[in-house]
Amino acid sequence: MRSKWWPLAAITLGNFMLLIDVTIVNTALPEVAQGLDASFTSLQWVMDIYALALAALLMAAGSAADVYGRRRLYLWGLAVFALSSLACGLAPDSGVLIAARAVQGVGAAAMFATNTPLLMATYSGRDRGVAFGVWGGTSGAAAAVGPILGGLLTEYADWRAIFLVNLPLTAIAVWITIRTVGESRGAVGARIDWPGAALFTLCAGALTYGLIRGGEEGWSDGGTVASLVVSALALVVFVLVERRKRQPLLDLALMRRPTFVVLMAAALLVQASAFPYLTYVGMWLQSVLGLSPVQAGLSVTPMAGVALVVGAAGGRVLERVAPGRALGGGLLLVGASALVTAARLTPGSDWTALVPGLMLGGLGIGLIMPVLVSAALGAAPPERAGMASGAVNTFRQLGYALGIAVLGTVFAARVRDVVEDSGTIPGRAAGQAAEAISGGHADAVIAAAPAGRTAAAKALVNESFVAGLDRICVISGIAALAAGLLVLAVVRGGPSAATRSDAPAKTAPPAEPART
Repeated sequence: MRSKWWPLAAITLGNFMLLIDVTIVNTALPEVAQGLDASFTSLQWVMDIYALALAALLMAAGSAADVYGRRRLYLWGLAVFALSSLACGLAPDSGVLIAARAVQGVGAAAMFATNTPLLMATYSGRDRGVAFGVWGGTSGAAAAVGPILGGLLTEYADWRAIFLVNLPLTAIAVWITIRTVGESRGAVGARIDWPGAALFTLCAGALTYGLIRGGEEGWSDGGTVASLVVSALALVVFVLVERRKRQPLLDLALMRRPTFVVLMAAALLVQASAFPYLTYVGMWLQSVLGLSPVQAGLSVTPMAGVALVVGAAGGRVLERVAPGRALGGGLLLVGASALVTAARLTPGSDWTALVPGLMLGGLGIGLIMPVLVSAALGAAPPERAGMASGAVNTFRQLGYALGIAVLGTVFAARVRDVVEDSGTIPGRAAGQAAEAISGGHADAVIAAAPAGRTAAAKALVNESFVAGLDRICVISGIAALAAGLLVLAVVRGGPSAATRSDAPAKTAPPAEPART
């Protein structure tokens, strides 16, 4: 194995897997719900816990790689990812699947944090540019291929195959890595901020749990209140601890820079606005409209396809555009796309109603992703380039996790309100029917309808699901529009601000591509 490109193959394969494991799950959710008799809340956690673990541990994993070795941590991440994928594929119930997905997120954090440092250590000069180009291209391919591959595996094999397919791929990546990738470490004396990592994880985890539990049990529920209080206290203690650390997980001095703070907010809101609602769109396509998993996967690919084309074709053009304008304009397009989708969805809609909004969203994502990380680098001192890059990717993953939690709670509440207000299903059965509809068990509601009421039950399922989608699309659109206006108002500077220092910009990982 003498080719200089074998290390690139090993690293991009790992990156491809960790990204595709987000997009591939969306298409399989209705089958997961049926196969494990999973509730709506369980489905939220299946999606959420992976992104949450990845977000919480990403910066700590980067520090661990500097201390213990990037190749070693990458191999460790691949091993954890493979074993947890096996556990996901064999999960007997939703609880085991959620736990295995959490461990999968831990492995993914180790893989993602070491990808670009390993490429930096392995390649230089023109080869480095080629390596990052291929790495970014496979990332975009993962976003575009994920829903389709998930549909194919689910329809022609089983939903468990979407996890088991990782086993041979990780085996190949481990073998190539051991044989071709050299070890590298960070600066001498680097340390891991374990207290900071623990407090950040507690804060994010308790917040997400509180948001999901609030939608299920109510906002006055003791567990909900306790979770939100724990999250707030963990945040306060995190700030106090980080202020005293000589090598903090996150240098809080960066948060005194308005531009940096706004860019972190933009990173969080673009993920929360552009992608989580597609999880519920995918369930609508299959459980309500009756599309096959492959058809559902194809229906939501316009966003990833347009984003990939715009990002690739417009890269050189965007280098000459002020980052604030590209980011702000992209966020406005993302907001418009969600509002267009909301306006076009009616109880009589089919999948074609999604296409204009998805294409508009893909255009916005294509403008945002190529400049998001570089803009954050331009807002931070050169010596904090790695931390700034880790922070922006952490906020993006956190935005996805919080988006799933918040929008899922709103979606379920809206479905319940429509079902209960309709009067079609009396008493407690209305709440049970609403839970079944939002959890992907619409067919069970229709099957349970009394003789002569089947048509009314079908109409109620469609009306309530579309009402839930309409509500979360409106919220997503407003959040993205607000973020776009904030970026345009605060983020200043010409094109050079995004690439002020060539070396740090190359050190930082390029933005992760669109999720679908």
